[in-house]
Amino acid sequence: MSFVNCEVQGAVAVLTIDRPKALNALNPEVLADLKAAFEGIDQNAVRCVVLTGAGDKSFVAGADIGSMSTMTKAEGEAFGKLGNDIFLAIESFPLPVIAAVNGFALGGGCELAMSCDIRICSDNAMFGQPEVGLGITPGFGGTQRLARLVGMGMAKQMLYTARNIDANEALRIGLVNAVYPQADLMEAAVKMANTIAKNAPIAVRGCKKAVNDGMQVSIDKAVEIEEKIFGGCFETHDQVEGMACFLSREKPKPKAVFTNN
Repeated sequence: MSFVNCEVQGAVAVLTIDRPKALNALNPEVLADLKAAFEGIDQNAVRCVVLTGAGDKSFVAGADIGSMSTMTKAEGEAFGKLGNDIFLAIESFPLPVIAAVNGFALGGGCELAMSCDIRICSDNAMFGQPEVGLGITPGFGGTQRLARLVGMGMAKQMLYTARNIDANEALRIGLVNAVYPQADLMEAAVKMANTIAKNAPIAVRGCKKAVNDGMQVSIDKAVEIEEKIFGGCFETHDQVEGMACFLSREKPKPKAVFTNN
């Protein structure tokens, strides 16, 4: 892969979009590498993923305007589908994904961050959906995930005005979970990923699936989803070991490799 690097640190995989001269802008080649990087993660060994961008200026500055400027209607729709398919795959990826946003997360970059489970950012981060200023709408899920994360009113304001917001404003409206000095961002992201990785993998994956699937249906259906996932945890190694150790006040011994039992 030319544009996405993968480094595995114990049970954490760090994926870095590496196109800093273009501020890590997304084009079909970058998107293809991003898809391949996630598909290449060993889900039996890795328990959490950190996604970031190379350099100190940008997470992802957006989609590559140069490659979009001459697209036809059909090509534009196909490009939107390409991005949406990959971002949906990240959103539904079995492992938790943390976006470590360093600098610009605009347009497709903001949409990519929103497809992750958790977003933390550097104090120089900037978020926005500037598409209407270019004569287009967001095409990689921005009109949908932004409203789900920050509420319809704030989402519409950001979409209609094309105004960027800084890290503190992103924290205030709930777009990000935490803000760190830029020098501390990756350490904080990997620390959080390791905290997640230490917990029972079946349960963590179950939580992700329950939240994601439950948000798409009524509360009655959502709790049915939760019940099935909750029940599925029983008789697994992690449940038996975890509860026995809680009762005996010993430390649990989770399996080194993920299994379904």
